[in-house]
Amino acid sequence: MSNLPKIAWIGLGIMGSPMSENLIKAGYDVTGFTLEQDKLDRLAAAGGTVAGSIAEAVKDADVVITMVPASPQVEAISYGPDGILENARSGALLIDMSSITPQTSVDLAKAAKDKGIRVLDAPVSGGEAGAIEAVLSIMVGGEQADFDAAKPILEALGKTIVLCGPHGSGQTVKAANQLIVAVNIQACAEAVVFLEKSGVDLKAALDVLNGGLAGSTVLTRKKDNFLQRDFKPGFRIDLHHKDMGIVTDAARNVGAALPVGAVVAQLVASLRAQGDGGLDHSALLRAVERLSGAQI
Repeated sequence: MSNLPKIAWIGLGIMGSPMSENLIKAGYDVTGFTLEQDKLDRLAAAGGTVAGSIAEAVKDADVVITMVPASPQVEAISYGPDGILENARSGALLIDMSSITPQTSVDLAKAAKDKGIRVLDAPVSGGEAGAIEAVLSIMVGGEQADFDAAKPILEALGKTIVLCGPHGSGQTVKAANQLIVAVNIQACAEAVVFLEKSGVDLKAALDVLNGGLAGSTVLTRKKDNFLQRDFKPGFRIDLHHKDMGIVTDAARNVGAALPVGAVVAQLVASLRAQGDGGLDHSALLRAVERLSGAQI
């Protein structure tokens, strides 16, 4: 029998599946629940245990980890008679790794405290590749003692793991991360169109740019997407649209001006309106191509 904490994992999507599998590889007993049967089959094939409901998944867990798309889904799985708070045992640690509004995390932590459940908000950056490779950046909000207890688990999922402050702080930092990523992708997309229309060897140009001050993790990760026009989702436009809404709203609440971020948020929204919401966020290139006269 393992002395490691028993983990319940709720949400087995593009990020959640490889992350839960990395915990299994690290020796953790993982029981999972999600709505898609093929994702449950994948978890079972990786050595995890499949649960038939949230209640069943969390009832004996020491740690509950959630990875779902947005605030409404976090609220749906957390509250109510069939939710996490009513069915997890007192003393359990709930780590929400979804990207949601800071206020949702604050409210969840308060509600969980009344049930004797500790909470961390711990959103991640690094995309599908980072999840698979277990090199995610994890930004955490909550109490120091809970962070210390969770850190060995988080170290099986990522490389940069930082407590950023009280509840909601992880989500605030994640919102800033998504702002930087979106603006960076937009700049890269504009450069790609400019280079191609100028007749430059695009691969050579991106290689040399990535070796200088213009280089970035975004360009490293997304360079092939741009070159091959491969927009298979690692992180969907739909989700980045949600995140840009979070950061622009949060910035408004604290009185921070985001002039460039606001423009990129509208470009993300326009791409989604044109039917590209299911594509990877590197598909911002398609928006720039349309604006530049390409027929797509």
